[in-house]
Amino acid sequence: MKPGFRRRAKLGLNRPGLNRLSLTRLGLTKLGLALLLALPLCVPVRSSLWAQQRRDPLNPLEIDQLRDAMLDPDARLKLYVKFSRDRMVKLEQMRSDSKTTERGRQTHDMLEDFLAVYDELNDNIDMYVGRKDDIRKPLKLVIEADTEFQAKLRALKDSVNSNAAEAKQYEFLLTDALDTVDSSADDHRKTVAEVEEYMKRKKKNK
Repeated sequence: MKPGFRRRAKLGLNRPGLNRLSLTRLGLTKLGLALLLALPLCVPVRSSLWAQQRRDPLNPLEIDQLRDAMLDPDARLKLYVKFSRDRMVKLEQMRSDSKTTERGRQTHDMLEDFLAVYDELNDNIDMYVGRKDDIRKPLKLVIEADTEFQAKLRALKDSVNSNAAEAKQYEFLLTDALDTVDSSADDHRKTVAEVEEYMKRKKKNK
């Protein structure tokens, strides 16, 4: 089983923002799907919330950089690490700014962006492992970043008690982020050994 599938199996697919196609693939009955899709008609939901769920966490410049690095696994994975770190830094800066308003909502949105980029990082690792590419160097950077992200997310979790009402807006997503990074960190270490093994076989077969 590929690392990415192990991660998704451990964590479940209950993250906010699943699209309708994803829900259908999860095996919802037609009745259940119909009831789910009818919820916006029954419950007042701000249009901005739906727009936030659809937004792309990557900006056009970042998308162009990833496109340019499509054929270079090292460069592409390094970019995903950088973009994930950028989101975490922005989150910290926002929360440390005394002028910040709607801190709980912004924390939720920034955690969601971080997770979206981090999940793409994992998907790309799975893709390159599936192709038997040599990604040993970027994996070391990924593992270092995992340790950094774990520390920052735990620090945020430790601060939850300081404002319980605010934390309710993002605590589920924060738990999800911690579980994702913890599980991924284990998988990334196992992947290093997996890559070492298939690179040895490649060398022998030359």
